[in-house]
Amino acid sequence: MGLFTQIVMFVLIISILVILHELGHFLPAKYFKTKVEKFYLFFDVKFSLIKKKIGETEYGIGWLPLGGYMKIAGMIDESMDTEQMAKDPEPWEFRSKPAWQRLIIMLGGVTVNFLLAWLIYSALLFNNGDTYIPADSLKYGIQVDSVGEKLGLRTGDQILAVDGKRTKKFNEAT
Repeated sequence: MGLFTQIVMFVLIISILVILHELGHFLPAKYFKTKVEKFYLFFDVKFSLIKKKIGETEYGIGWLPLGGYMKIAGMIDESMDTEQMAKDPEPWEFRSKPAWQRLIIMLGGVTVNFLLAWLIYSALLFNNGDTYIPADSLKYGIQVDSVGEKLGLRTGDQILAVDGKRTKKFNEAT
């Protein structure tokens, strides 16, 4: 696989992870009837490569590939936006929602990351499994080196038990 193909695959995989993470925030926000103004893959500093407004949300792809973001209405920095803080919160704004709903929206991305990691590792374990050599399948015994000879083993020996317990897996003897 060439370098260009590897870079494209890397960007594609990271893009999928970023979109899934942002969906972890987006879906609870929509469920709790919070207005989402923007949903972007990559950052749109000054301009974006693609943007389309569907309903009240602008979806797009920015040009700076350092992650993604969502702009949720009413999610403001109190120290910076004193003008907005002076107004009463609208029912569709993030700041008007109960604390438990805000917490679910904020933790949504991390939760998706955790579930996705669990799913990927479970699939890897299922696919690769726990590989081992059954001890009873070594019909010609073991091959011993100088360290094994010093321990009293010989080439062709079969390991039947360790500390008086019958072994099922060959690696239990090592």
